[in-house]
Amino acid sequence: MFTGLIREIAQTALSGDRLRIKAAYRPKIGDSVAVNGACLTVVALDKEGFSAELSHETQRSIAVENLNARAHIEPAMIMGDRFEGHIAQGHIDFIGSISRIERSDGGWDFFIGAPKEALRLIAPKGSIAIDGVSLTINEVFANSFRLTLIPHSLKNTLFGEYKVNRRVNIETDLFARYTARILDAKSEESAAALDRRYFDRMTAIF
Repeated sequence: MFTGLIREIAQTALSGDRLRIKAAYRPKIGDSVAVNGACLTVVALDKEGFSAELSHETQRSIAVENLNARAHIEPAMIMGDRFEGHIAQGHIDFIGSISRIERSDGGWDFFIGAPKEALRLIAPKGSIAIDGVSLTINEVFANSFRLTLIPHSLKNTLFGEYKVNRRVNIETDLFARYTARILDAKSEESAAALDRRYFDRMTAIF
């Protein structure tokens, strides 16, 4: 589990299935580390950092083009750690794209385009992780949502370098995902019950 609070900005390089991470953080083999929000397992160590292996599923699910540059990293929480940010699993749900960046009072507004499947899980004033950064959603539109980053966040993350059209990793709120799944399951059960009643009625008629 993660909090969405970035602990370090590391240099990364992806080659095939192996991601090389040059960082001050020193994990152990088998540890979980979120890289741009994606939970990865440490598989090797060296004097300048560590390496993680990306499955083909992970590579299809995240913005891999951003892994040959600097990236956000956050070690997994340890039991007893102070809990800040919000609950994140390091499971990327969707890939979004920055559509606009505008100056606002006290910070910068980032408008991020996202699939409709993502937007149904996003609510104003709710939490979201973008490239592993825990943020608050300000507004939700038909095809995008708006976030505001304060100067501190811009200074301590890579958002200050982001440009329009950059793809970003999106992890929606854990509770929103489970709530949506429960509601979908209930809807499916209701539809199945209606189908059964219709079948029984038609059978009785004929």
